[in-house]
Amino acid sequence: MKVASNYRVSSWRSACRLLLAVITAAVMAAGTVSCVSSKTVTYFQTTTSADTARHSLLPAIKPVVSRIQAGDILAVVVTSMSEESNALFNTYAIAMSSGVAGGNGSQGLGYLVSPAGSIELPLLDSKVALAGLTLDDAAALIKDRLNKYIKEPKVNVRFLNHKCTVLGEVLRPGVFPLANDYVTLPELMALAGDLTVYGRRDNVMLVRTQDNGQREVVRLDLRDRNILNSPYYYIRNDDMVYVEARGSKVTTTDRFYQVTPLAFGVLGTVLTVINFFRR
Repeated sequence: MKVASNYRVSSWRSACRLLLAVITAAVMAAGTVSCVSSKTVTYFQTTTSADTARHSLLPAIKPVVSRIQAGDILAVVVTSMSEESNALFNTYAIAMSSGVAGGNGSQGLGYLVSPAGSIELPLLDSKVALAGLTLDDAAALIKDRLNKYIKEPKVNVRFLNHKCTVLGEVLRPGVFPLANDYVTLPELMALAGDLTVYGRRDNVMLVRTQDNGQREVVRLDLRDRNILNSPYYYIRNDDMVYVEARGSKVTTTDRFYQVTPLAFGVLGTVLTVINFFRR
């Protein structure tokens, strides 16, 4: 009896060791990630071997100024000495949050630009044609029309429907509203929580809709400092940015799904053996 008891204890210990080895092997196999060089994740690198802290100047660039189109939704805020007039106009205006953009804002109510390119405003006896104008030009035109009805009005016009989309290997993918034309690609990546360690910084895809309706697809290398001088540095309305995953993530995911069934099969066998020796 004592020999049998010792045999059972020995078998129990062997089974436990086997179970621990299987679990450890499965975790290591599923969680193995290939080493990533710092050069593959460092932004805005130079092509020379010079010290990265050395001072340098970049040429000034400006974003393309957006122009009002049919289908746009505008916030028109009018302020004057008359509280009644302010309330009349600003009932239709949406209070926009401060900052360049945000991922949780709602579009709300605004003035829809008709297919003919115009909007209707209170007090004015005719529609205001805004298609093709910048926001500043639109504000000046509306102010000129309101001078007949309101003393010294101040007009502010903003887009409510301008947005961009970020997909792929970022921390917070989503649709982000654009409050102005000065949102940059690095700022957009920051709003999306930056790229994950699996995101390919050398092959970021940007899809941009041109004024004629054609869509342009470009590949950008965020590791290259020349991106700061690129025409794609500033984000435009309806831009879509996609960050591709590295092959290492795909390999790791495939390995996980390959190893997991095997690990559970071995685990089931080990548990069966343990139950047998515990009888």
